[in-house]
Amino acid sequence: MCVTREVMTILAQVSGDINDLHFVDGADVNKGDLLFTIDPRPFQAQLDAAEANLTQAKAALEFARVQYERGAKLIETKAIAQQEYDQRKNAQDVAAAQVEQNQAAVETARLNLQYCLIHSPIDGRTGHRLVDVGNVVTANATSLLTIQRLDPIYADFTVTANDLTSVQQSMKRGSLPVEIRLPDEPEKPLAGSLTFLDNAVQNATGTVTLRATVPNREHRLWPGRFVKARLILSSVPNAILVPATAPQMSANGQFVYVVKQDTAELRPVKTGQRQGELLVVDEGLKPGEQVVVTGQLGVTPGGKVRVLNGEPQAAGTPAVSSGGKKS
Repeated sequence: MCVTREVMTILAQVSGDINDLHFVDGADVNKGDLLFTIDPRPFQAQLDAAEANLTQAKAALEFARVQYERGAKLIETKAIAQQEYDQRKNAQDVAAAQVEQNQAAVETARLNLQYCLIHSPIDGRTGHRLVDVGNVVTANATSLLTIQRLDPIYADFTVTANDLTSVQQSMKRGSLPVEIRLPDEPEKPLAGSLTFLDNAVQNATGTVTLRATVPNREHRLWPGRFVKARLILSSVPNAILVPATAPQMSANGQFVYVVKQDTAELRPVKTGQRQGELLVVDEGLKPGEQVVVTGQLGVTPGGKVRVLNGEPQAAGTPAVSSGGKKS
């Protein structure tokens, strides 16, 4: 199973020279933090020109409106021809359209000026920058930087098609917990939850991909690293666990040797799921009972046992263990 992440590639939305950098490679950044500055002077000049054109267009519209209003009064007394009146009305309409066009140009120029300041779109960690101060970048073409979200992080893993039904049935009961373990820290699992089930089984492998979302505040998980995943479909309250080496097989089924005071008692058992080096005992044991875990060949039903190093031992010094509970 491999750790994946949300990756964002930063592109310039306007062309120009990189004026300044506001981060260091490999830094943690928050959404909205300033990353790059593109030379804003050409875009500021475009905005100034667009605003001047808008002012001129508004003045022209105001003059055309006055002329049209005068014409409306004169046409009532037939002091002007209908054609002149129509021309004044058309001039007002054209002037109004020019104002709208210039307003759009101002908004475009203002946006381009804002695009000179490039901010982080997500919380994450920066990679190695792809441009330096002084480089010329092209709008929507030049990659500047990649940012990866590390918290939370994704862990992708697979299950076989035969296990898919169990997963689907368990998902109906609610969100499924997932435990993620690092190879070098197997005793410190990270808790996550199943957030994605792929929509098809891969024909080549007969597996389906699942994804767990895992809080990663301490950045213990790293993109691309292989980890071990454990998907918990259900839990058994007060389950009795014994070392997996304790149960033995006979013609009548599984059994364990239970230590009763100073003798060994053969006890038929039924076992369930395996939990690492432990095995769930569904029937046959009570909490706290001690069982032999090694050297069973030296044990006979009713045979004597004695305690060595704080643990009961049979004559052949088999090791024993107590059955425990796990919620």
